[in-house]
Amino acid sequence: MSTSTAPSAVSAAVPQPYRVVSRRVDTADTVTLELAHDAGPWPAFAPGQFAMLTAYGIGEVPISLSGLPDPDDDRARRLTHTVRAVGAVSRALHDTTVGAMIGVRGPFGTSWDVGSAEGQDVVVVAGGIGLAPLRPVLHAVLAERPRYGNVVLLIGARTPADLLYPDELLRWGAAGVQVGITVDRPADGWTGHVGVVPALIPIARFDPARSVAFVCGPEVMMRFTAQALRDRGLPASRLRISLERTMRCGAGWCGHCQLGPLLLCRDGPVVDYALAEPLMKIREL
Repeated sequence: MSTSTAPSAVSAAVPQPYRVVSRRVDTADTVTLELAHDAGPWPAFAPGQFAMLTAYGIGEVPISLSGLPDPDDDRARRLTHTVRAVGAVSRALHDTTVGAMIGVRGPFGTSWDVGSAEGQDVVVVAGGIGLAPLRPVLHAVLAERPRYGNVVLLIGARTPADLLYPDELLRWGAAGVQVGITVDRPADGWTGHVGVVPALIPIARFDPARSVAFVCGPEVMMRFTAQALRDRGLPASRLRISLERTMRCGAGWCGHCQLGPLLLCRDGPVVDYALAEPLMKIREL
């Protein structure tokens, strides 16, 4: 079951100033920002949780963490977010330069609850930018590698140029992670899979009877991925997905992110598929 961390009284309503200390260009429309908060203490984030990021003078958007601070590192107050430019606010965040200030509220929402998968095979399935919220899952699992079984990472992207974290994909593969990649539109020289990511699930090496799956991507991709995992014999109760709806407050106050009985900023974004499946079948939701 996913876990939730209630926001503090300060972080729930007031953006705290974070400074951009590094900016890495990942793809043509995506960057990874590392943010430092000069005053502390600051609430700890868990894999799967998100922050409301403010581009001052423009607005704020929910962005999941794509990396977690190392508690043994003297930079432990730093947060990592991977941002794709898809609207006015995310474009402004994408274009932020090193040294600029960004507002941060959080942590909000439920986590992936990675530790509950100890002793199991771990199956991570990502579509497009969905790899960003799943990256901390892989970091957490590989940091405690002997505690887990096989680790499988299946990724779908529009083109090879849209793949996130290519250097890390190589390192994860060298560390024993089974990495499968497919693209919608291959480029010259591409020799890998072409097609949708659920097509990789039948050939992935994991034991459905002792696995936990973590899935993030476009909603239609998650529905078909969930069905493919269920067809392999994975119970819905051991399948977790991250859902997206319009989030304004981040704390369950405004109701913009309602999905049936759920407020996804509070009860999500990570939910067990057993809970999400009947809601995702209703188009009006």
